[in-house]
Amino acid sequence: MMKLQTEKGEIRISNEVFTYVTGAAATNCFGVKGMAYRSKTDGLVHLLRREFMSKGVFVTFNEDGTVSISLHIIVEIGVNIPAVSRSIMSEVRYNVSKITGVTVKTVDVCIDSIMAG
Repeated sequence: MMKLQTEKGEIRISNEVFTYVTGAAATNCFGVKGMAYRSKTDGLVHLLRREFMSKGVFVTFNEDGTVSISLHIIVEIGVNIPAVSRSIMSEVRYNVSKITGVTVKTVDVCIDSIMAG
């Protein structure tokens, strides 16, 4: 949970807000099939439905009041992976900062799988 102190009081933003905003921003980028989750039981990568996309996002609250985000995705076959990753980093950084008012320190994109369109 992120706590922001303002002149009018305290604002608390839950981890779920950060994961939802991150997942929504990432999945709206061109070439992204969806969020990924690697099963601990079978080791396979699974495409997550929208309601479970928070499993593919990990948020770290830093001591300096910023957040660091790591997300796992599945991309479409044939896309330029570095270009898609840069697009995701930019979108996530912009949307999380705009919606929550919290500075995003880092965005790490992990490509877990490639799927046909």
